[in-house]
Amino acid sequence: MPKRILYWFRNDLRLHDNEGFARAVADADEVLPVFVFNPRLFTELPKLGFMKTGIYRASFLLESVADLRQSIRAKGGELLIRIGDPASILAELAESADVAAVYASKEVTQEETDAESNLSKRLKPLNVDLDLFWVATLYHVRDLPFEISKLPNVFSQFRTRVEKYGKVRPTVPAPERIRNVPDVDVGDMPTLATFGFAPEVTLDSRAAVAFKGGETVAIERLRRYVWERELVRTYKETRNGMLGEDYSSKFSAWLAHGCLSPRLIYEEVSRYEEERVKNESTYWLIFELIWRDFFRFVALRYGTRLFKPSGIQHDFNRKWRRDTDLFIRWAEGETGIPFIDANMREMNATGFMSNRGRQNVGSFLVNDLGIDWTWGAAYFESLLVDYDVCSNWGNWNYVAGVGNDPREGRYFNIYSQATRYDEQGDYVRHWLPELAHVPGSKVHLVSNLTRAEQEQFGVALGDTYPLPIVNPNKWLRPEKSH
Repeated sequence: MPKRILYWFRNDLRLHDNEGFARAVADADEVLPVFVFNPRLFTELPKLGFMKTGIYRASFLLESVADLRQSIRAKGGELLIRIGDPASILAELAESADVAAVYASKEVTQEETDAESNLSKRLKPLNVDLDLFWVATLYHVRDLPFEISKLPNVFSQFRTRVEKYGKVRPTVPAPERIRNVPDVDVGDMPTLATFGFAPEVTLDSRAAVAFKGGETVAIERLRRYVWERELVRTYKETRNGMLGEDYSSKFSAWLAHGCLSPRLIYEEVSRYEEERVKNESTYWLIFELIWRDFFRFVALRYGTRLFKPSGIQHDFNRKWRRDTDLFIRWAEGETGIPFIDANMREMNATGFMSNRGRQNVGSFLVNDLGIDWTWGAAYFESLLVDYDVCSNWGNWNYVAGVGNDPREGRYFNIYSQATRYDEQGDYVRHWLPELAHVPGSKVHLVSNLTRAEQEQFGVALGDTYPLPIVNPNKWLRPEKSH
């Protein structure tokens, strides 16, 4: 009887630098690669009324799984597709295919670790082991120069220590050939309609980038960004941009789904530094990958605290408002604050928002409206094509002042931010066509327009554009802003 291993693909939708899958192929005579779509991820959230996974991420996930299936087929294998509860489906497959073990990538947050535990329990009576592999970060968890329980609370301390004492492991080559378990029903790819969405996503023509899921596109994006267009050499200067495809790497969606390995980015940037140029910008791209690692290790250390209003700090003193009407105004980009509305409308129309935008809309929801930050985090989870559970909830903890950074609440002066990062108002007008004729000098404080100016610029406050839900003139007083 040939030795068989079932490989459960999760947020590691790639063949390159995938230690778990490479080991499965090496350890077994025949491999059974499986991806399970869990319908629970596509249900509506109670109270809030939006989907746990929205159409943009659902579409990207479907594209990524389809691409993985093609890549596995090209190497002689087959990716099984199933829909349902992963633990029961995988245990049934393990039994019917008579596998010796199940291999998968290790996750760190509750829903994912619960799935691991449930599967392990179901495999035990079958005498089948579940082996989990750490494949998501730049620095391997076993290579950290401290125990997870001693994880530094401040990012700068974490970065200094991993850079000094840690070592990035080399990427693991993709398997050359994949020997499949024969005579198993491979299953059909679901569609967006399967999960209750419209049959296809219509891309907004104003989108910064057309995200298409899959390892193939991810590797091509990396090659073009680093080698063909050499945008990595100016990353630090452009990363706070708001408009267009090239101001930041936009690797986040492929990283979040595991279509792209952070170690492959590291290797390509290191090679670029050796062969062409090494500067602050090339380092800064790696710096951002270290931030991503930090949030994953924070999630590993603090567990479910990450998802509670009291946050990592267990701060029960802060009382959060749960005003649905106000929250909806924020979510729909109808706050009457142009910089906030433009960012929210971009996310609603495309599934993407710049890092600068995310920090501002987060600060506004938390500090200016006082609304429960977990609502904002859940809304981002639903909409963002690049949603990463650890980075999203970790960043929201940080913005809400309940994270593990000793600096209390990160307050952003929205007017100061808007005039600094969108000086001429081009970004705001791009996403708020009703303000198309308002000049840059006035567009960020549109609520201060006189009647005559409103007529001149074709705006009717309270009609074509909403009145502000907070008084923006408070931001004109001099104060610190990030």
